[in-house]
Amino acid sequence: MTEATALLRLQRGSEDALAWFIDKYTAYVCTVIRYFIGSSMTEADVEEVASDVFLELWKQADSVTRTKVRPWLGGVARNKARQKLRERGTTLSLEEDLIAIDDGALYERLDREERERIVREAVLAMETTDREIFLRYYYHCQPIAVIAGETGMPESTVKSRLRRGREKLRAALEGAL
Repeated sequence: MTEATALLRLQRGSEDALAWFIDKYTAYVCTVIRYFIGSSMTEADVEEVASDVFLELWKQADSVTRTKVRPWLGGVARNKARQKLRERGTTLSLEEDLIAIDDGALYERLDREERERIVREAVLAMETTDREIFLRYYYHCQPIAVIAGETGMPESTVKSRLRRGREKLRAALEGAL
């Protein structure tokens, strides 16, 4: 089944089409959610938010265009994750948080935070235009054609700048090892 067919079937109320979208996009949606909630919530919380995202897809299928399903899901996942964080607030005390983290998880978290810091610094070190393109494509999930149209650059230039940005990130990460 193609994405366009699945979306059309979903708009007509097909549960099989919803299952198709869940199978195809669960990993992506969960990655977006984990990015925003970090280690402040459990995997069960991530799954709950992901379920909310796909429920929203079911409810608002008519408002989704077939070329924008992935960005739409990413935006809803981001908003639902932020909403979950607001609802939860800061309920864990420091002691409870420390008890919940074993040494292996702590080192893994520190490694991840260090990589995130390196990536953030590398992105911030990019030229303003390159940084804008990079963030629009990877963070806001905008297609290259949209970025090119809004910045007035040819698509090939946008692609080249993205490639150079990835190379800079790779070099920054390799240099940190």
